[in-house]
Amino acid sequence: MRRTLSVISEDNPGVLTRLAGLIYRRGYNVESLSVGRTDIPGFSRFTVVVNGDDGVIDQVVKQLDKLIEVVSVRRLSPGRSVERWLLLMKVKAPVQMRPQVLQTAEIFRCRVVDVGAEAVVLELTGDKGKVEACVEALRPYGILEMTSSGSVAMERAGFAEAQSERGEKAYSSADSFSSVAFTF
Repeated sequence: MRRTLSVISEDNPGVLTRLAGLIYRRGYNVESLSVGRTDIPGFSRFTVVVNGDDGVIDQVVKQLDKLIEVVSVRRLSPGRSVERWLLLMKVKAPVQMRPQVLQTAEIFRCRVVDVGAEAVVLELTGDKGKVEACVEALRPYGILEMTSSGSVAMERAGFAEAQSERGEKAYSSADSFSSVAFTF
């Protein structure tokens, strides 16, 4: 089963190496690992997509939580979170085929970010299914090059009130990570 974890950590040198090393050494099957800064200076958010049953996910969470720099580890539920992938794709698009390529790209709401004599570079943001469907739809035209960010995810904003009603504290950017009680 595919699970997405959101890991907040101090932004110290070597954190990515320790986190990736922990996952690698234990042989966990990682589908995606993305990292970026948060709205609070000095902290980063890792989005880790892991394949495994509940026991494997429990172990991953426990192991990540043991890292000194890790402030919180949250499991993101599919219906209660927003997950997006960024894709850049260079597709063959000579002048005679360009209208068909652009029409197909428009179906998926791709943005054209570069145009050449024989190809276009498209940008797509969406969930994994949309990204995969777009790749398959454009494959017949000829994909010359492709890169993807992997998953970035966070809890939906609309569920913050429901969490507060259950007595859980919802994160806001005014909170300090060290004083926030994250629950799963």
